[in-house]
Amino acid sequence: MYIMRTIPREVGRSGIRFDPVETTRRRLSKTTKSELEMYILGALHDATFNRIHKTFRFSQSSTEWLELIKEILTRLSSKSWIYREGKQRNVWILETSAKFIKRNAENDAEKIAYIRGYFDSEGGMPKNDRHFLYFQFCQKNQSDLEEVRKYLIDIGIKCGIVHNPSKQVDDNYWRFFLSRTSHKDFMNKVNSWHPRKAKQMELRMKI
Repeated sequence: MYIMRTIPREVGRSGIRFDPVETTRRRLSKTTKSELEMYILGALHDATFNRIHKTFRFSQSSTEWLELIKEILTRLSSKSWIYREGKQRNVWILETSAKFIKRNAENDAEKIAYIRGYFDSEGGMPKNDRHFLYFQFCQKNQSDLEEVRKYLIDIGIKCGIVHNPSKQVDDNYWRFFLSRTSHKDFMNKVNSWHPRKAKQMELRMKI
């Protein structure tokens, strides 16, 4: 069972208390199964596939987001389990034997769900609300990155071009940033179900 109140409520600069995990719980209960499926398909960009056991593995430094993935998989009638990788390592793994078939989003709601899952797994934003705000998507698969960029444009979010930051460092690493003029639209339309990112977005919108 996914216990959503394990994270204490945070207080923004405005003094208003909010609970990003409880907010996610309410949103999750109103999300269709097809949208949950698209969220997982987006999140799979951060997962690895074990060819021997035929399972997907998500890795995180805490269990918070993994518990959310587990709850979604349960709603999709798929089994998953969470365990710590090594006694001395601060690494947690969610492993699932669920089968996933890549498909295109059929409507804006599914596109948003896919983008959200993609961002929660591979997207970036500042960890501190006092730092300059940006949103970026990163991936080694350029065609996958182009697809999520197209979905963003389809829902009215302006994006920069997909580019390679440094061919000397990695000539097969790609990213793009969201336009600053679309930051609020992105936080309102897409938002995040990742506890840390959801909290940061909430703080940004309260400022």
